[in-house]
Amino acid sequence: MTTRVAIVGGTGKLGSVIRDVVEAHPDYEVHAVLGSDSSLDELDGAGLVVDATTPAVSGDVVQAAIDRGINVLVGTSGWSAERIALVKPRVAEAEIGAVFIPNFSLGSVVGSALAAAASVLFPSVEIVEAHRDTKVDSPSGTAVRTAELIAAARGDIGPVAAPHVDQRARGQQVASVPIHSLRRPGVIARQETILSGPGEALTIVHDTVEPAEAYAPGIRLALDAARDATGIVIGLDSLIDVGVHPRHTHAGPKTSPQGGGGQVARATGA
Repeated sequence: MTTRVAIVGGTGKLGSVIRDVVEAHPDYEVHAVLGSDSSLDELDGAGLVVDATTPAVSGDVVQAAIDRGINVLVGTSGWSAERIALVKPRVAEAEIGAVFIPNFSLGSVVGSALAAAASVLFPSVEIVEAHRDTKVDSPSGTAVRTAELIAAARGDIGPVAAPHVDQRARGQQVASVPIHSLRRPGVIARQETILSGPGEALTIVHDTVEPAEAYAPGIRLALDAARDATGIVIGLDSLIDVGVHPRHTHAGPKTSPQGGGGQVARATGA
């Protein structure tokens, strides 16, 4: 049976990629494409809502999906663990699924997993992320998710070393990890996680080169997960096994992704 998908923010950069994936997928069809002037009543009759809006709008979209008892896939940044926790009881009460994906790139998921696994070996961890100057939020959802994974991996080791965080130039701390955000033209998306210890440093870098190619495999995985989900699901790392499991985290059964492209992930030592 074909699932009818309502895409909110479907005329934006990410929304357009999602729309192309839905239109090309035999199991899905576009029910509605909502822009800034659209009414959320257009969600009525959809089998799945996909949110690709802005942090200021995303909460209303999620609430509208909950009110209608429709599963929702959230691709909008700005959903920290604390913010997701606020909607968790409403999702449970509505008996629906809500899947939050900070980044649809498979390479980004691998980079974050590597950073979390390595963080137990290094006392200092900082993140530098860069996006195009039109991105309205900072830090990025990917950087927030990476920091949260690092904190979970370190477990009872405790927070990373982050001296002088009272100074604004030291970045914003998320789960004890300082994050530095750059917004500049000519960039699509780039994240560096810099792990430092006595006498050495490890830098894990992910670059998005072509969003349409980089995001499509992850979007397909996320659509399938969101259609069938019950409760809260966070991150593509919850859906696939990247083969890296920090010793302080539990890795459940996951699937292996197929396809990919348009992205570069690398680790460099110095």
